[in-house]
Amino acid sequence: MIAVQEDQVLLEQADVGIGTYLDGQRAEGLITGTYYDDAVGKTMPNLRKWLLADELDRISPNLREGLRKAIREQRWEELTNAYSRDVAFGTGGIREKMGPHRGVILDLKKNGIDAEIVKGPNTINNVIYLLTSAGAAKFGIERTPPLSKVVIGFDSRVRGVDFARSIASLFLAYDYTVYLFDEACLYPSVTYALPMLKADVGVFISASHNDFRYNGYKLSCQNGSQFDPAERNKLYEEYIRHVSFSDIKTLDFAEAPEEKLWFLGGVKSKDGRVIDGGEHAGLPLADPNPDSGDYYAGREHRIIDMHTLHCDHVKTFILRPDAIVNAKKPLSIGYSAFNGSGRKAVPRLLEEVGFKNVRRIMKLDALDGMFPAFCSDPGREQQPDPGDWRAADVAVTAFKEEYPDAWDSTDLIVGTDPDADRCGVIVKVPEHQRPAYPHPGTGELRDYSLISADDAWSLILWYRLSYEVEKFGKVQDADKKFICLSHTTTDLLPRVARKFGLGVLKTWVGFAQLAAGTRAIWDLHGGKDTDGLTEGGRLPVYEEGRRNPSDEVSNRTFHSWEAMDDTARSMNIGALEQSNGFSILGGVPIDDRSLGADGHVRDKDGTFAAVLVAELATYAKELGTNLIDLLDEKLYLDPDIGLYVTFYEPDPLDGEYEGLAGYTKKRGILDKAESLFASAGGSAFQLGGLPVLSASVYRTRKYDGVNWPGFPDEGYRFFFDADQKSHLTIRPSGTSNALRFHVQLFGGHPSREELIQKKAELRATTVRIVKDVRRMIGADV
Repeated sequence: MIAVQEDQVLLEQADVGIGTYLDGQRAEGLITGTYYDDAVGKTMPNLRKWLLADELDRISPNLREGLRKAIREQRWEELTNAYSRDVAFGTGGIREKMGPHRGVILDLKKNGIDAEIVKGPNTINNVIYLLTSAGAAKFGIERTPPLSKVVIGFDSRVRGVDFARSIASLFLAYDYTVYLFDEACLYPSVTYALPMLKADVGVFISASHNDFRYNGYKLSCQNGSQFDPAERNKLYEEYIRHVSFSDIKTLDFAEAPEEKLWFLGGVKSKDGRVIDGGEHAGLPLADPNPDSGDYYAGREHRIIDMHTLHCDHVKTFILRPDAIVNAKKPLSIGYSAFNGSGRKAVPRLLEEVGFKNVRRIMKLDALDGMFPAFCSDPGREQQPDPGDWRAADVAVTAFKEEYPDAWDSTDLIVGTDPDADRCGVIVKVPEHQRPAYPHPGTGELRDYSLISADDAWSLILWYRLSYEVEKFGKVQDADKKFICLSHTTTDLLPRVARKFGLGVLKTWVGFAQLAAGTRAIWDLHGGKDTDGLTEGGRLPVYEEGRRNPSDEVSNRTFHSWEAMDDTARSMNIGALEQSNGFSILGGVPIDDRSLGADGHVRDKDGTFAAVLVAELATYAKELGTNLIDLLDEKLYLDPDIGLYVTFYEPDPLDGEYEGLAGYTKKRGILDKAESLFASAGGSAFQLGGLPVLSASVYRTRKYDGVNWPGFPDEGYRFFFDADQKSHLTIRPSGTSNALRFHVQLFGGHPSREELIQKKAELRATTVRIVKDVRRMIGADV
């Protein structure tokens, strides 16, 4: 009774302190409108619920003491941010900060997942993970037929392994069969394991390429793709939103029935052991990972070697394996794991394929969720994103320090993010090309550059199609093949695809959209319609996601398509994103639990992309050229394709606008963008010296619920030419307080002599466009 009275006194203090803090923020214009009203209405009820919940002592014994400490220390901003709302549930799950700054994350790292830090419904913590898992478990049990098998993995994020084991214990308590990775693994390993094991649900603990403060919970369905919108909404609205602390129950590994717990990973068995019988008969068994200690709870004989299975699958996509092994000019490769889970898989893949000169950057190799090579100072936190030029600088600097005599002979450096689903490629820039590739930060003409995913994926697509022409005289079954890309990805890709007779499908942003769009095409091929996407056994004409130009709301998945009106097209040979995501989804799968026929995972895979880029670079080197010159020669100078230059920049450069004030800032910027959109057309204004001739806004209503009605989730697009080949897109994140700027400029068909200068001019213009629009909408860096 005394403890309850003391907590009531603390809550009274918090009510006054938080109210005063919010009033001050409103007076300064930092938190306004509905954001202020929501914070006032939700913060104290949520805080009261958690602080007075005796059940939390069973689940996380130190949680309530952490809250008491924060109230006594009057940390009103931190408490408000943690309790003013629930963490947003997006297309793939949840993602948010574990804590607001380095000190909190170091406390978590030192003291474990029950550290006395501020935890609440709007932070990532052990309780939120267990509540989300309880909702997912109940959703699965009540489905027809019920879901019963879950694959769980984690990357190098702080305490990821402990979070994963806790989640596994909950699913065991709900009578699921659990497949748990025994060390930090690739997200693609999880998406591959799901169909391989005929499992039902995938859970992955990661925040992808976000900075060290973040973590997340990625959900995948039985075939490795993300849940479709209808199932995802049902999962969240009917289950996760309604779970309570009483739904959290766990079962210790040692007490679980042996048949209910498998481990994935281990070390490749020297004697080639396989599972003798049962549903997994013939799958390879692994030896225990010596770094895992007593992780297996006496089940060292139940470790499936999923790493080898994934690795062997990736190798089947190499077109010229002998050319790699027997190369006259062997490729020299550097690799950066950026302290993430690709550290073993990528070097292993490259070496098994036949690359002999692979150098791991050891400074960036150890599993470390603090990502120590990146700034962690409060307000300046950087993210380990392999598609960011600053990460490229980190990798090159570390490589030169470790291998000072090898830089000149190194051809490229590949890097993967912490969960290894994204790949970045750093290439050497020939001296004659350097004016077209100035350093984004300094403007210097250096001997290396981060090649954009737009250009890298276009080259891979060209290479793989050209291989077919070289081998068979044409692209085999071109009338059955297509690519899928997001609408912010370069139009260089569609031009390559159409040159070789392929169809093109454009979706909205996100690999979930690419997978959903491809699945709709597969359904059409099988004579089925996908609700809301196809009708009458055909793919309707979509222009910018609209059936009719006057439609205010765009289709939830499709942006547009080319040459997809024939239902014979069912073989996806490329799913490609500007944000460094890549896979090959293949043809119609044998069932809804399987990978596409001759396809790879149904989500992005950075390790897969790294190997295909290395094969491409070997091909170029054997021809006496390099990736940048090859890009010019085979794509930009091709009269059927032409020159496309793209530029991308996020706002802020790292993470998101901080705290509750970030919501107000995001809304203010988008209000100005809306006004800019309304005034566009007729050369009313210029960006980067180019007149804006027209504009579009893309609203699909996917994120209206967590933002506001009419939220422009797929962005505003400003066109600089009548053909709409050159444009700027301002696209907000649906679930975080951040924006993205995407520019594409079409440079026509310059001559060989003009090309490098033209590229340089267009790149400079893309930068000016973003600077101008930042100034106009109040998003200055």
